[in-house]
Amino acid sequence: MTTQSGLTHHDLNAANASAGFNRLAGFEVVAAADGASELRMQWRDDFTQYAGHLHAGMIAALLDTACGFAAATLAGSVTASHFSMNCLRPAVGRSFVAKGTTLRAGRKQAFARAELFAENEQGEAVLVATGETVLVPIGA
Repeated sequence: MTTQSGLTHHDLNAANASAGFNRLAGFEVVAAADGASELRMQWRDDFTQYAGHLHAGMIAALLDTACGFAAATLAGSVTASHFSMNCLRPAVGRSFVAKGTTLRAGRKQAFARAELFAENEQGEAVLVATGETVLVPIGA
């Protein structure tokens, strides 16, 4: 099911559930529509690096997935051709929220960015990382 040529929240929930890595990490698709997405992941000690912060690889996965899902709501199925991220502070919290936004979705490329927030026990969020992705539509 698509709206225009983009994937729906339902489609992206199904895609998320079919991706082994996303299931292992516990990614939850909170929202996905109109060029935007929001993912959530609970803290797990399994995903830390040596100093006890969320591993940069998991930070990248959250940012990349948020970008991809945001772009997919407009462009349909996409895959990344370039990804970059900036870690702004150690990522520690009870949960993490990645918010993706599509900057432009064309026929041959889509551009998206995402922000990752760490939430503490009181639900207060702090920005811990940002990312940008160039994506290519792959058709369905």
